[in-house]
Amino acid sequence: MSKSLADMRRDYTRNGLTESDAPSDPFSLFRQWFDEAVATEQLPVEANAMTLATVDIEGRPHCRVLLLKGLDDQGFTFFTNYESAKGEHLALNAFAAMTFFWPTLERQVRIEGRALKVAAAESEAYYQVRPLGSRIGAWASPQSRPIRDRAELETLLEETRERFGDKPLTCPEHWGGYRLVPDRIEFWQGRSSRLHDRLDYRLHQGTWQRQRLAP
Repeated sequence: MSKSLADMRRDYTRNGLTESDAPSDPFSLFRQWFDEAVATEQLPVEANAMTLATVDIEGRPHCRVLLLKGLDDQGFTFFTNYESAKGEHLALNAFAAMTFFWPTLERQVRIEGRALKVAAAESEAYYQVRPLGSRIGAWASPQSRPIRDRAELETLLEETRERFGDKPLTCPEHWGGYRLVPDRIEFWQGRSSRLHDRLDYRLHQGTWQRQRLAP
């Protein structure tokens, strides 16, 4: 390594997060932060990129980066192959967590709750606005399954193109969305000397309760 890991650090000095800055509804604060991230972050950072964590049957956690594709007052929506590893995990244990990190703004949001399948019509609607290549790929790729090499994937893709030809593509039954319905959302704002601001919202009997956590 060209630089010692122990010496790699950054002091966060951009903003603070006080209770007076934070509304009682965490969705409102998330939308505000997300809009600011979209306006501020530069490529290759994607403001809607987040890390999704699931747990397998042995209790082992798994993380991967996905893109948020929907947000409403119910929760946070992403799309994937239901037969993928993450789909298998969620079928066994619907609890999941996602993390957004926006380095330019020195902010992080952690979200926990249950990931539930969205209605088929919602999956179909999103599927139809995807680029053609992505729609074909949803049919062609046996996501998370072992394949021999890249050539096998290319062959599957070409076979799928030939199978459908000019026919209109519809959303595969094995592909669709999940909505993570949160019961906890934590907002983290970097501060100097690692004395960060952390406001933690937890859902209790239908009402969001907010508390500050020590950094």
